[in-house]
Amino acid sequence: MQEITRFIHNIPVDPLTGAVSVPIYQTSTFVQGAPGVNKGYDYARSNNPTRAVLENLIAGLENGATGLAFASGLAAIDAVLKLLQSGDEIVAVDDIYGGAFRLFEQVYKKFGVNVRYVDASDPENIFQAISSRTRMIWLETPSNPTLKIADIAAIASIAKTRQCLLCVDNTFASPALQKPIALGADIVIHSATKYLGGHSDLIAGLVVTASQELGEKIKFYQNACGAILGPFDSWLVIRGLETLHLRMRQHCFSALQIAEFLQDHPAVGRVFYPGLATHPNHAVAKKQSRGYGGIVSFTLKEDTLEAARFLVTGTKLFKLAESLGGIKSLISHSAEMTHKTIPAERRRAGGVNDSLIRLSTGLEEPEDLIRDLCNSLDRIVVKKNVHFQKLETC
Repeated sequence: MQEITRFIHNIPVDPLTGAVSVPIYQTSTFVQGAPGVNKGYDYARSNNPTRAVLENLIAGLENGATGLAFASGLAAIDAVLKLLQSGDEIVAVDDIYGGAFRLFEQVYKKFGVNVRYVDASDPENIFQAISSRTRMIWLETPSNPTLKIADIAAIASIAKTRQCLLCVDNTFASPALQKPIALGADIVIHSATKYLGGHSDLIAGLVVTASQELGEKIKFYQNACGAILGPFDSWLVIRGLETLHLRMRQHCFSALQIAEFLQDHPAVGRVFYPGLATHPNHAVAKKQSRGYGGIVSFTLKEDTLEAARFLVTGTKLFKLAESLGGIKSLISHSAEMTHKTIPAERRRAGGVNDSLIRLSTGLEEPEDLIRDLCNSLDRIVVKKNVHFQKLETC
């Protein structure tokens, strides 16, 4: 049986009514037959039937033992970081998501957890960065926003040899395209706000562990700290998962066409997309993924904040907004939006230039999206860093 068919039929039919849609159990507590005697649920922070369905579904999709749902992607990251102790170290990707960087540097650093940032597209960099105190390797692949690709299987081998946990943020790929646990990862994280929800209408985070033991440790923090996902938002993610594979096909199809268009435009500097043969780790992406995702990033030849601002405020179909992974296409300026919490020097060292633009390709027709970008790009061939002249390339 194919994965999509199996997944759809793993979504349970309500045994009480026969409803084909998972019920929303909007309740805070559950009646007990006697103290400590219940039907598997006692208090909704500890567990909820709607959330339990979602947690089981994501565990199955990621080939994991345990799934856990949180109030946001950052809440999910926070729960995983609680596995560490003062004096432990993390080796992380150098172009890490700004919210994760802020959590690492401004919250956990003061508790004695230090992070080393390296270019994870070469596994040797990971190997060289590991010290006797390293307890966790933190990957984003594709990374945000420069779409670097890390060889998960190769780094998993390093992690096991050096007795480190390997945590992979799989938000950009989703389990429709990539399964890190099957490649050796110990933990997978998702901002379910993005592709898993798919409609820009919720905030959620998910964690999947390869082992039951590790899952129980993180579940303790989920319950003890309380950053759980509510039943209605759990239902929204379930609904999003039902169409994930279909949506990802279109996202990937359109993103590749847009990336190929951008490569040839005179205003564009460099294009970042793993599906392009010119991507330095295209072969690795092809080996470990079933598609290259719906995110395309690029720089402008005029690498200035001004040029980037001019572009992101000039598109019509691509809406200027944070986030990604929804049905509507979005455009963002990483230096001033998603990665603004990262110091400029560190940000640029990770490849996030001043003009780097990130596109989240939605479900519109790719021809319309290309025309929208073309109209805006034609206006930003920069003359003397200030003036913009009109081209006719569309």
